[in-house]
Amino acid sequence: MTDLSRLFDPRSIVFIGASDRAGSIGQRALANLIEHSAFTGSLYLVNPKRDNLYERRCFASVSDLPEVPDLAIICTPAQSVLQALRESAAIGVRFAIVFTAGFGEVNEEGKAIEAAMKRLVHSSGMRIYGPNTPGLTNVTKRIGFAFSPAFRTDLRAGPVGLVTQGGALGRTLMQSMDRGLGIGIWCSGGNEVDLEISDFIQFMAQEPTIKVIAAVVEGVRDGGRFIEAALTANLHDKPLALLKIGKTTSGMAAAQSHTAAMSGEAAVNSAVFRQLKIIEVNDLDEMTDVVSLFVQSDPKGDEQIAIYSLSGGAAALAADMTELHGLRLAAFSDTTYRVLRDVLPAFASINNPLDISGNVLSTPEILYPSLTAVVTDPNVGVTIFPIPLDYGSFIETVCEVIVRVRNETGATIVPVWMSDRTGGGYGKLVASGLVPVRSLRNAALAVDRWRGFGRARKDHDPRWRPIARTPLAANVVSRSVSEFEGKQLLAEHGIPILRSRLCTDPSQIAATIEAIGATVVAKIVSADITHKSDIGAVRLDIRTVEEARDAYETITTAVRRCRPDAEIQGVLFEQMAPAGGIEAFVGVHRDPVFGHLMTFGLGGIFVELFKDVSRRLLPLTPSSAASLIRETRCFSLLSGLRGRPASDLDALERLLLAVSDFVERQGESLMTLEINPIWVGPAGAGAFALDAVITFER
Repeated sequence: MTDLSRLFDPRSIVFIGASDRAGSIGQRALANLIEHSAFTGSLYLVNPKRDNLYERRCFASVSDLPEVPDLAIICTPAQSVLQALRESAAIGVRFAIVFTAGFGEVNEEGKAIEAAMKRLVHSSGMRIYGPNTPGLTNVTKRIGFAFSPAFRTDLRAGPVGLVTQGGALGRTLMQSMDRGLGIGIWCSGGNEVDLEISDFIQFMAQEPTIKVIAAVVEGVRDGGRFIEAALTANLHDKPLALLKIGKTTSGMAAAQSHTAAMSGEAAVNSAVFRQLKIIEVNDLDEMTDVVSLFVQSDPKGDEQIAIYSLSGGAAALAADMTELHGLRLAAFSDTTYRVLRDVLPAFASINNPLDISGNVLSTPEILYPSLTAVVTDPNVGVTIFPIPLDYGSFIETVCEVIVRVRNETGATIVPVWMSDRTGGGYGKLVASGLVPVRSLRNAALAVDRWRGFGRARKDHDPRWRPIARTPLAANVVSRSVSEFEGKQLLAEHGIPILRSRLCTDPSQIAATIEAIGATVVAKIVSADITHKSDIGAVRLDIRTVEEARDAYETITTAVRRCRPDAEIQGVLFEQMAPAGGIEAFVGVHRDPVFGHLMTFGLGGIFVELFKDVSRRLLPLTPSSAASLIRETRCFSLLSGLRGRPASDLDALERLLLAVSDFVERQGESLMTLEINPIWVGPAGAGAFALDAVITFER
């Protein structure tokens, strides 16, 4: 991995395309660097048409510079960018930021230039940031490689690392500084011809000044790099909160037209994010709320909630929101109750949620001891403090107490500013870095996300790595194997199947029925036919040789009538699964971005009807196989619902692990695998693959 520290904090810079033409990108970016940044290194300007700019000498070419800079900033027209990059690479420049737009996001000619940029990276080792980027801001160092006029105002430093693929939404989050959030670094790589979100996440995961990472992602180009970056964040215990844009059909189309990035299937993305301990959020305000909690403190995952309020209605609404988001209110300790009884008026409700009553208007001195008692209660992990209205100087006093108690105790306090009128009290919270949440619903949601990360980090296995993969080629050709061949392959890899035989001629039926020795099911065997029952190619409850012969004739006739194009290998006679089992489903597909992913749920038609599934990147581990089963709603059926016997979960877990091992051994040639149904018997009865469809890359 390339060390990006000299990209974010270079010792020397060459600015190619420097300008003083008012309003131009070159002028605004140069002004931000010279007038509004604290950059103290060497800055060289390249403009062959000028002798000097901003009282600095201009060089005609990069080759004329007295030293090799760490970073080149390029603001030239699109047609001259590639030449500027080549000249920079030729003298050994390590990094280049390309502001210029008009490349792969526009047309095929632009894509061809980007391809040449990639070749230059590979041949020279110089790393490219952009093109079509709004730049990079190191707020901690007060350095801006950006052309936005907002740079000079968005300079509240803090421990948040921000990574976005869109400039406008990145600036939106930067301006959450006005809500008290401090951001240390912001990068937005534009078209990401070389350096991309994964590289920036990887850098921030190892950057000591960054405590939590926020990412706004339109698409992941290289799933392997992204996974490795997320695993690095886990390794360094850096929470990664992510907003994925492009979850709907229209959203995906917009994201692709904006950055030409691959958005991926929303359900797959979300499953991968959960597995990688990424905190997925759904909007920008939620991102700010969640990240600000991580800035305050690290979650354990079992925190109980206290609600401290000046209003009975706000307290009740806060209680509703916490319960709706699965949060649990803490029971106050005896010590806390004693303090509250001593401090608050007799008519105040001193339970949780706590309403300290309107008497506080005349006796604001009760705020400090009562709030301190609540936030330091041993049963309280988070205190939600609704502020329902702006009440002038009184609310300023309230907010001063919140800040004082937070600073003295280190407790996690979530102030919720519910009014659209933001007065002096709001400003005091912002100045202290206590980011006010703007609704009780958002507060409860943020606390739930925050606690969820605390639980997830306990399950993190630092040894796990996904199955090695390369990006899936476009228009790949696949081939399917028949059910019989597929199940034989599975059996060779330890995946249980029931006794079966393939009959290619009616003369084999008698010996087949005798060998199986049980009630059988008959199914057509053809790699061309997936849904056999839809065309009458399945017969059940066959007990005699005569019934088997009739089934053979009926099935083959139906297939020839409905699918005359299908190549028939024969009819499979298989032992019928015993009564009393539950049908489950497992599927594996090779996602074009992230690689092999397993899906589990109810079997038969129910997987399509209820869409109750869970997903994991492969390989599975024993713990992930268990959680894959347990996080579905259908787990209540498998575990024994309303007197049903519990299913053989141990056998089911072993089967899933065996499927994972099978996929890993097959490698990237395996495209899809579907076992539907899996018969799962009562405890001790086992689990068996009853049907299998497997496709390989041709």
